[in-house]
Amino acid sequence: MSAFDTPQPGFHFLVLFEIFPQFPNDLRFSEVSGLSVEMEMETKAEGGENRFAHQLPVRAKYSDVTLKRGKMLGSGLLHWCHKAFDEYKFEPSNVMISLMNADHAPLYNWYLINAIPKRLEVSSFNAQSNELVIETLVLSYQYYKYYDPVSVALELASGITGAVTGGVGF
Repeated sequence: MSAFDTPQPGFHFLVLFEIFPQFPNDLRFSEVSGLSVEMEMETKAEGGENRFAHQLPVRAKYSDVTLKRGKMLGSGLLHWCHKAFDEYKFEPSNVMISLMNADHAPLYNWYLINAIPKRLEVSSFNAQSNELVIETLVLSYQYYKYYDPVSVALELASGITGAVTGGVGF
């Protein structure tokens, strides 16, 4: 069986921010959620037709992405967040979220464009439990680009086909 025959497990992933400085802790997350896109639709009534209305696409709407990890010392990512929240200095960063295979190679990639911190939360402290302190970071961004081996191969194939047929005059 190949990677194309089975669904992929979601426990092996990597999150990379394009910020400086970064520390090893800035790559360690226990959970990523919220990678979704939805098409906003506009309703237009058909003139003289009362049985239906047309649903026309307007724009893609991308949801916020939530990242969770154990609270650790030393983080350029936290410095980036605190500059935004404390000093109101927002420096958008692109973020690559990759689902990895067993050989640590990326299978699926979501490249978030111009992400900024929207919320930073630290879990509660409780003297009666033995739980880790969890840090939650919510990112807002403009859009994402999605890459996987099949879509890249299809784009390359369509580009080659277009180049060949375009050169022949079809």
